[in-house]
Amino acid sequence: WPGSYCDTQQSCCYPTTGKPAADFGIHGLWPNYNDGSYPSNCDSSSPFNPSEVSDLKSSMQNSWPTLACPSGDGEQFWSHEWEKHGTCSESILDQHAYFESALSLKQKANLLQALKSAGITPGGSYSLKSIKDAITEAAGYTPWIECNKDSSGNYQIYQIYLCVDTSGSNLIECPVFPKGACSSEIEFPSF
Repeated sequence: WPGSYCDTQQSCCYPTTGKPAADFGIHGLWPNYNDGSYPSNCDSSSPFNPSEVSDLKSSMQNSWPTLACPSGDGEQFWSHEWEKHGTCSESILDQHAYFESALSLKQKANLLQALKSAGITPGGSYSLKSIKDAITEAAGYTPWIECNKDSSGNYQIYQIYLCVDTSGSNLIECPVFPKGACSSEIEFPSF
């Protein structure tokens, strides 16, 4: 959630293309083992090639924006995600299919709409359970909610994990969840 990424002491920088929409952005599509560990940097001979995803670029700028400083156009972020994680799914998803799958999954999950439908909107504070329940109801699968802390030390919704089958196209129940803590009431900051 860009509001939580930016609402920390470290802050954020908007992409060179301008302030992104107030919507969840993609962090990545990460192949994992069933025990929660994961392979990384699986093929150094397959660097990110922007020309392979040129038809997806505007969708990627909208749905997978970078908020890191200094401001960038997203290519460094996408390159990192492809080289660290995408190369580990190459036997199933080539570079274009990797990014296309992530974009399609984001649309399918439609997290912001799932929360809004349950009356959970940016600018408020909500129970962790109500956020989880809203996403489970809309997506059909249990999410993992990761929090970070704002500059005052309050927990806020930061990332939402959903698990995907090995084809990269369908949501599934997560075999294992990441570690991390949230409080039972968390903020959903505006962006």
